Amino acid sequence: MIGMGCGQTSRVDALKQSIAKARAYGFDLQGAVLASDAFFPFADSVELAHEAGVSAIIQPGGSVKDQDSIDYCDQHGLAMVMTGARHFKH
Repeated sequence: MIGMGCGQTSRVDALKQSIAKARAYGFDLQGAVLASDAFFPFADSVELAHEAGVSAIIQPGGSVKDQDSIDYCDQHGLAMVMTGARHFKH
């Protein structure tokens, strides 16, 4: 793990925190894999990760809006794996 954003009520803020933490310690995010225990119902987080250098995402999936993130990945050559398992529920 090179960066972690946790406990945020905003998925975008959690991702920004994770990216900032990794960069603060001098890690290069080019080709990094993003793992999340929350799904990505909108492409905003996927786009932010991609712009930071992430090339693959693993997430539980299960949102009715999953297709938005899938479409972004398909259009930009990112890999996305959906596990089908969530580690928390709300």
